[in-house]
Amino acid sequence: MKTIELDRRKFLRSTVLGGAGALIASTSTALAGYSTSSEATNNKKLIRRKLGATGIELPIVSMGVMRADNAALIPAAMQAGIALFDTAHGYQRGRNEEMLGEVFKDYPRNSFIVATKVPPEEVDIRTGFLKPGSTCNAFLEKLDLSLNRLKLDHVDILYLHGITTREAALYPSMLEAVREAKKSGKAKHVGMSTHKNEPAVIQAAIDSGVYEVVLTSLNFRQDHYQEMKRVIAKAAEAGIGIIAMKTMAGGFYDKEKKKPINCKAALKFVLQDEHVTTAIPGITNFDQLAVNASVNEDVALTDEERADLVVGKDVGGLYCQGCERCTPDCPKGLPIPEIMRAYMYTYGYGNVEMAHSLLSSLDLSKHPCIDCGTCTAQCAKGFSVSERVSDIIRLLDVPSEFLA
Repeated sequence: MKTIELDRRKFLRSTVLGGAGALIASTSTALAGYSTSSEATNNKKLIRRKLGATGIELPIVSMGVMRADNAALIPAAMQAGIALFDTAHGYQRGRNEEMLGEVFKDYPRNSFIVATKVPPEEVDIRTGFLKPGSTCNAFLEKLDLSLNRLKLDHVDILYLHGITTREAALYPSMLEAVREAKKSGKAKHVGMSTHKNEPAVIQAAIDSGVYEVVLTSLNFRQDHYQEMKRVIAKAAEAGIGIIAMKTMAGGFYDKEKKKPINCKAALKFVLQDEHVTTAIPGITNFDQLAVNASVNEDVALTDEERADLVVGKDVGGLYCQGCERCTPDCPKGLPIPEIMRAYMYTYGYGNVEMAHSLLSSLDLSKHPCIDCGTCTAQCAKGFSVSERVSDIIRLLDVPSEFLA
């Protein structure tokens, strides 16, 4: 408790909140329609952008709630000017949505914006393809459970979660599901999230005529960043709102966490593109909130920040960009990008529960690389695939109930 209280005090001293009592957001900060207040409590103007054709206008930094377990962060973020709070059906096995529900029940519904993500029920995570016969029923049932946890009758943005192929994005039953969610009023706007093969998925969103928002991985370490910029511009022209995640590329270059990425610089880098409406960096403490919220007032990169990003661009790091250049050379046909994402969750985010859940969904053997000899799968960023697979796969030996 002492650590939490110290973090809170430091946050109050160093941010726009100023004096005591600022953790309790007043109803005067309620959003007019969907437009956030243009000024924080110290009268500094926040940079805001429109979210495609949705009518929502947001500060350029929002809050990824995924790993947060301190409810006091939510009203503090609201008071700092943050309006959009991003969660998901599976985060912390539902506890993340429940925490937000407990906080937001005491606030006017127009004083915050909530996005949640629901995965398709029948998806082959190795290929990204939905299984034949998939229906929208399970998806809509999960949405109902999410709304119950959030204590809301609707979310502002509902994402079809973790889409990695054009085929999955355009799968008829999933299009039916998101259409039904919007028609019923349980979702004001619908979209999808994507961690890999992002350009193809974003193009599918454009072609669908259904999706209004795309939540996509986007950061300075992507070799395909220029391709991302081009397709994001096309999406913006089509009226689709773009929200960025994974902006900090894992947060560290090493699993020992001795070589941190300049996360403020990484966040600013992504937001240089005005077609990106907002980003949802994960925030778990008041120090992170102070740093991230400050970008809402100033997105300009300093010379030092630019230099930090240049130096770190070609370092191996913890972030897998999902390019799949390694997978054709893997004799076992392992879903390497997904395994590497679990590695990043563990060593970058410290989120072993999410890593365990992801690994468990992959139907892997306990020692998939043991009889391969020399690994033939080569990473575009130069890190050892077999070493990381062998390292992270050990997590499957830990019972999931020990990680909750």
